[in-house]
Amino acid sequence: MAFDRLLTIMDELREQCPWDRKQTLDSLRHLTIEETYELSDAILEKNRADIRKELGDIQLHLVFYAKIASETDPDSPDYFDMADVLNGICDKLISRHPHIYADASGNKVVADTEEKVKANWEQLKLKEGNKSVLGGVPGSLPALVKAMRIQEKARGAGFDWDERQQVWEKVEEELQEFKAEFDQADGPGGTGQAIDAQRAEGEFGDLLFSLVNYARFIDINPETALERTNKKFIKRFQYLEEQARAAGKSLSEMTLAEMDVYWNEAKSEPE
Repeated sequence: MAFDRLLTIMDELREQCPWDRKQTLDSLRHLTIEETYELSDAILEKNRADIRKELGDIQLHLVFYAKIASETDPDSPDYFDMADVLNGICDKLISRHPHIYADASGNKVVADTEEKVKANWEQLKLKEGNKSVLGGVPGSLPALVKAMRIQEKARGAGFDWDERQQVWEKVEEELQEFKAEFDQADGPGGTGQAIDAQRAEGEFGDLLFSLVNYARFIDINPETALERTNKKFIKRFQYLEEQARAAGKSLSEMTLAEMDVYWNEAKSEPE
């Protein structure tokens, strides 16, 4: 069996390879994050071959963590092995899906829509000892992803707007508040006073949060949308660089108008 083969190889590497033997839970952490982003890239590129490869790399990391933990004293509260990991997630999935597997009393909970399933999930997490609906949002998540997860969890608890237009009105409100910070300084009729950087940053954060909220409301993942735009910009900018080199020029020597010619050519290329 493929999974048993991986476990056996992990045992052998941990015993015989100097690099693998040296690794700890802490030393693997940044590598796991890197592998996760590589999987994300493969998914965005819709490259099934790379997705398969990156899933294998992540699976290796999961086995690696469990192997390290299993080397602890079995009587220690820090001990666990791969079987504990797999049984733990199986138990959680069963307990979090009472509409499929029934609850502790043997009764199935009615959850016939995605929203009801999400709401039940959050309520079950609270019953399991989580003090806050937002307690399950990892503190180290990138801010854009974290904003999305915070809003999703708040929605699961019933804290959300009713209509899309309400959310857009909030976006416009936050945009005006952000713009006001600059209008006070140099806008028509402004005071000419220096921009309060801290206040401007706060208003910009509020604006971003409201835009993420609107994206969620219309089923757009803001992280995915921004990353696709990043990739699009990189592709067009690299086209600009290539064309400039072909013309024997460097970007620093070109005017913005000259660069715009190549940029518009890049925009006409298929994505």
